[in-house]
Amino acid sequence: MTREQAARAAGRRDWQAAYDLYAALGRRTADDTERLAESAWWLGRMDEAIRLYADAYRQHLAAGNDRGAARSSLLLAISNRLVGEAAQSEGWLGRCSRLLEAVPEGVEHGYALYLRIAALMGSDLDAAVESARRMQDLGRRFADPTLACLGVYYEGRARIKQARVREGLALLDEAMVAALSDQLAPLWAGAIYCGLMDACHELRDLRRAFEWTEATRRWCEPLPLTSLYPGICRVHRAQVLQTRGEWRQAEEEAQGACRDMVGVDVWAVADAHYEIGELRRLRGDLAGAETAYNEAHEFGRDPQPGLALLRLAQGRIEAATASIAAALAPAGGSRLERAPLHAAQTEIALAAGDVALAEASAQEVADAAVAFDSAGLGAEGNRCRGAVLLAQGRAVEAMGPLRMAFNTWQELDAPYDAARTRLLLADAYRALGDADAATRERSAAKACFARLGVVAARGGLPKGLTAREVEVVRLIAAGDSNRAIAEKLVLSQKTVARHVSNIFGKVGVTSRSGVTAFAYDSGLMGTNAHG
Repeated sequence: MTREQAARAAGRRDWQAAYDLYAALGRRTADDTERLAESAWWLGRMDEAIRLYADAYRQHLAAGNDRGAARSSLLLAISNRLVGEAAQSEGWLGRCSRLLEAVPEGVEHGYALYLRIAALMGSDLDAAVESARRMQDLGRRFADPTLACLGVYYEGRARIKQARVREGLALLDEAMVAALSDQLAPLWAGAIYCGLMDACHELRDLRRAFEWTEATRRWCEPLPLTSLYPGICRVHRAQVLQTRGEWRQAEEEAQGACRDMVGVDVWAVADAHYEIGELRRLRGDLAGAETAYNEAHEFGRDPQPGLALLRLAQGRIEAATASIAAALAPAGGSRLERAPLHAAQTEIALAAGDVALAEASAQEVADAAVAFDSAGLGAEGNRCRGAVLLAQGRAVEAMGPLRMAFNTWQELDAPYDAARTRLLLADAYRALGDADAATRERSAAKACFARLGVVAARGGLPKGLTAREVEVVRLIAAGDSNRAIAEKLVLSQKTVARHVSNIFGKVGVTSRSGVTAFAYDSGLMGTNAHG
């Protein structure tokens, strides 16, 4: 009777009751041990779950049940991967494959493809699709809806990476509907959610991300906060809240994931620290952002492009340039995955006065937006393109893409991105001589920043000046002409003239003497560009 009660508790996802009941069994079978391990897994007791899965593996072997031993091996591979033990994960996956070679084909052969397909996503998408379809076939042949749905999910994920976005998203939506129906095994339902949210994040598909995050949050409500999927859901929710301008709640969610996911999922902890870094950088807390990015790196996440943009915010243009160039140096990664790096490089290159590099990077973002049919990436591409056109002195041409970017950010309910675009629109209006329109756009942007809690960073730059503009201010104050400034900074005189015009507008002066007075009054002549 206790075994039946334990199974019913697991069926309703009451993992504490299931754990207690399975633990109370006087004599546990291999299947009982495996279910006890699953209960411990959901309670966030990952070390105990790994130990119990290993016990179940040995019990299956002793009973001559190679299929069961292979299943336990796969769960050990997945669990070890989550806690950052890559070598042990590969060892258990190899053991799983060896065991399955000796038995007739069954559902276990389909589940064993899970980590293999994940690896193929970065190297051979055609092979990933083929394996995903094999998953679906095995699921249908052996009447396992969870396996079939997992195959649909993986095919959708691969199709998106192949730039067949509409087809891929339709498959992911189909898989998610099934995952949230409580008809699938909870472990794999959560895996499907995680993959869909990763796709939404890459595509900047903000509406879909918000809708599915809210649906999954409700699905996760009965689960302990220390279990895997509620923690991952908190990271994704933090990302959505950041975009929507709800920064305080976003940081609370990310901090909770950092606290609860230690020892459960090293990758969720790393992503949560990175998200905290992003929030702090956007608010102007540069020291706090540095700490968070370092913590993300310690947990195994590359802190780019946030770290390069932090260097830019600190006024360290050369460091920012080198940082983003290093991030882009490896040839790996799809155009979709590299788009955020190129967007950051556009901003950094413009600050460094390298308009040609900025133009090339902006084109990469725009091309990715077209290839992957993404409204969010399209807005980012238009913002980058508009910024480059402004830097080239083509304000009239810049107005179109900037206005399109702003409208899209408004439609996507992304207030910070919309406000950033307003600042570029203000620069365009000022270049066209429309001071009233420039003032309106800048005032609206500042009001948005105030609502979001953006503050002047300690050691930050006054009046919204870029680090390059601060360099020009200092040289003007030192008495240098535009030609001399161009020679010292290795810029064209046209670029210097644009910087000078921007400085006049931001500082609110009309002469070089006014810039000189500002430089001394604001303390710029006595500090480094990075404060």
